[in-house]
Amino acid sequence: MKFPKDDKPDCLQFAMENGDLKTGPSTALRKAAPNCVVPPRYHTAEEQLIIDRGEVSTGMEGMPDTILGPGGFAMMASKQAHWFTCTAKEECLMFVTFNRAYDIVWVKEKK
Repeated sequence: MKFPKDDKPDCLQFAMENGDLKTGPSTALRKAAPNCVVPPRYHTAEEQLIIDRGEVSTGMEGMPDTILGPGGFAMMASKQAHWFTCTAKEECLMFVTFNRAYDIVWVKEKK
């Protein structure tokens, strides 16, 4: 499978499995390099994440960060700021689903 670079950040790659990000529900594979940090963002769509390989630290606004390994699952509600880091020594591979058309809004981290 080909993994073209995602828009942002450079350490993340995205390959469509089914659906269409622009028009409705979709499922994709995401591959993240070790130590890849994906900063806070949100989507209009609900996002579901399942870890296939590696270890991911993920968090959502108002909740503590958690570590997910293979088989780990997270659901990010519509318009809920969330983030993740591939904390494994090897790349992380994840299945990502969206329940409607995809958009992304990057948010500033609160210190």
